[in-house]
Amino acid sequence: MEMAKSSVPLIAVLCFSLLPLAAMAVGTPFHIEGCVYCDTCRFGFETVATKYISGARVKIVCKDRVTLKSEVVGKAVTGPDGRYKVAIKGDRQDQQCLAELVHSPMSRCHEADPGRSTATVILTRSNGAASTRHYANAMGFFRDQPLRGCASLRKLYLADGDERAI
Repeated sequence: MEMAKSSVPLIAVLCFSLLPLAAMAVGTPFHIEGCVYCDTCRFGFETVATKYISGARVKIVCKDRVTLKSEVVGKAVTGPDGRYKVAIKGDRQDQQCLAELVHSPMSRCHEADPGRSTATVILTRSNGAASTRHYANAMGFFRDQPLRGCASLRKLYLADGDERAI
């Protein structure tokens, strides 16, 4: 009984000292980073011929799993290297959040690749991840016509002897 009484003040001090850290974590924004590219060969993935898009617009959208209501929680524009960074305030708990392509300023590269037009982003502290920096998968637009040389480039990405996909 004496042991329990003596540990109560210690536990109270520990809880009280951790309170500022918890409050800081709640107010700290998430930092989402990703990139946008032009799929110059229309392969559906990045290659050595990929061009990264400067000035592409991206938005972060979160959807409530119960009400299905969507909310845009952030917007970003890519820099010269095709990369974007956006700070998002607030914990989105169990909402489903996606980075989504909005616009490509690159001429002849405006069609969003349906398989790479969104990327899941995690905006919660309830998953055990300590970092507030999260990376979204690369998203891409298709070039209207593949560049010359894409057929030979495709051979580099095929499994040995799998010529039927060309």
